[in-house]
Amino acid sequence: MVVRNLVLLMLCATVVAPIVLYTHRIGTFKSASSRSEYMEEVTAFALNGDSRHLNVLPQESPTNLKEPVGMVYTENSAQELKQIEQKSARVLSATVDESQSGGENPIRQVTNSAQKVDENGISETGSGEENKGWRERKTAQSDKEQSVKLSQNFLENFTRNADASVGYHSVKSSLNRRKPEKQNEPMAQLDARVCQLKDQLIRAKIYMSLAATKNNPHFIRELRLRIKEVQRVLGAATKDSELPKSSYDKLKAMEQTLTKGMQIYDDCSTTVKKLRAMLHSTEEQIRMNRKQTMFLTQLTAKTIPKGLHCLPLQLTSKFYALDSSQKHFPNQEKLEDPSMYHYALFSDNVLAAAVVVNSTVRHAKDPEKHVFHIVTDRLNYAAMRMWFLANPPGKATIQVKNVEEFTWLNASYSPVLKQLGSPSMIDYYFRAHRANPDSNLKFRNPKYLSILNHLRFYLPEIFPKLNKVLFLDDDVVVQKDLAPLWSLNLRGNVIGVVETCGQSFHRFDRYLNFSHPLIAKNFSPQACGWAYGMNIFDLNEWRKQNITEIYHKWQELNHDRLLWKLGTLPPGLITYWKRTFPLDRSWHLLGLGYNPNVSQKDIEQAAVIHYNGNMKPWLEIGIPKFRNYWTKYVDYDHIFLRECNINP
Repeated sequence: MVVRNLVLLMLCATVVAPIVLYTHRIGTFKSASSRSEYMEEVTAFALNGDSRHLNVLPQESPTNLKEPVGMVYTENSAQELKQIEQKSARVLSATVDESQSGGENPIRQVTNSAQKVDENGISETGSGEENKGWRERKTAQSDKEQSVKLSQNFLENFTRNADASVGYHSVKSSLNRRKPEKQNEPMAQLDARVCQLKDQLIRAKIYMSLAATKNNPHFIRELRLRIKEVQRVLGAATKDSELPKSSYDKLKAMEQTLTKGMQIYDDCSTTVKKLRAMLHSTEEQIRMNRKQTMFLTQLTAKTIPKGLHCLPLQLTSKFYALDSSQKHFPNQEKLEDPSMYHYALFSDNVLAAAVVVNSTVRHAKDPEKHVFHIVTDRLNYAAMRMWFLANPPGKATIQVKNVEEFTWLNASYSPVLKQLGSPSMIDYYFRAHRANPDSNLKFRNPKYLSILNHLRFYLPEIFPKLNKVLFLDDDVVVQKDLAPLWSLNLRGNVIGVVETCGQSFHRFDRYLNFSHPLIAKNFSPQACGWAYGMNIFDLNEWRKQNITEIYHKWQELNHDRLLWKLGTLPPGLITYWKRTFPLDRSWHLLGLGYNPNVSQKDIEQAAVIHYNGNMKPWLEIGIPKFRNYWTKYVDYDHIFLRECNINP
């Protein structure tokens, strides 16, 4: 009996004592000190003597302990949530060592930041019952946008705070591109999906080149299939509106395949190295392609199309078949009349000269007052005369002269002629194995060897009885009456020009060598440049200021090409320094031979449009949208053009 009572007493003690003790513990748990003791006991707890799993992350201080954030997930986001959890798990596993080393706890920072950015009223702290409710609501799945936002914040904050975030962040920018938030952003970009598809192709090519994925033939086959699908869908589209309806399905399928690749291979440092190698290779390829494009463009600009080579031959044969009485132009008495509107045109391109004359006459209010002085070389002299004999420009007057008729223009008089005939100059243009080739290939264009290009500096000698002359290049089109230019008062200046100082590459320092003391002493590097193509010259002022002698002086100083490279604009800037009269910009519009961004409004308002650059309108490389302004002045039904197969 005594033994039985003793056993019952001990049994009651073992049952009641824990209840009393744990009831006291629960009652005092709300205090900070009790919670701290509890946390210490939990962290000290070890299963089978192994505490590694509980020490993966450093513990929070008791004062900063917060409850989990309550969230609700929808059924549609289950697959996406799974992918996000997989990404997060890989990131955590990659940074175990950093966490154990005592660094700042990234999980706590992410939790704090996630709670701060929460905009839907979710409380930062909660009781155990709320925590239990949260677990139950999580299984019910919640709103997709909140899960995506929290996951993105998690990844951003984690990679920003983890010690190994540098390598991971580089890969994340290329492999984990964020999906655009449709409701929180005002409006998505028009090409957002196109950019995503292109980005997926880049990521896919990276996985194709990695050794780890090459060892998985099933994944490689699937990835190749997805690449073909995306390339077929993408095509040449530049906007989302140009994509087919199946583009979104292909995008989702590719993203799933790329996610598999991330699971197979998640070595961030190797991927970053691969990306850098691809970037370097791409930049080098772009550099080589640009250099090759520049060379081919310059080569094309130097060549003569087959049709334009045929045309002078046909015209020359027709000209020499004419009687001597049929080889003269009418109205020759107007050639030296200073009251007429005189044009100077120096060209060896028959069709280009015809467009200049036709467009000018078509817009002239008094075409009978316009006189065109065309100077060409010996090779094209007969062809040029034959064209304008067969196609007279209405009531306007035409004169065609051969440059060799100017017997006064010789090497003893003109320094530039002496230089053009020197062996060093010919070597500069025609020897391809030069030791120090110029980086700018345009300076080696053989057109600079033609004296036609330099006749603009001898206008008073060519037209001794005229007072004013309007100079036109053969790559311009006239769209308005130019007669008002002759009534302009140039105020003692020699030349009227349209200045081009709106762009930095049209300043003096882009044409002249300011490291040379002669240039630095006499000119300003920031002086405003201008352009040839449509310029009015006051020949009386020219003669008074002896401009030709100034030109000769500077040409002699530049015999070794140290002051400027070749061409006519640099010596023009020097010769007419402080002798230019600025014209309104609407008189002369530049850029149609190299700049596809010239606005249609500016073109329509311009009196003269200039195809300066390599993309001439008679070449195949001409800018298509600007070609019509030139071709409408060409009669492609003309018998000579049809015989030479010249088409628009």
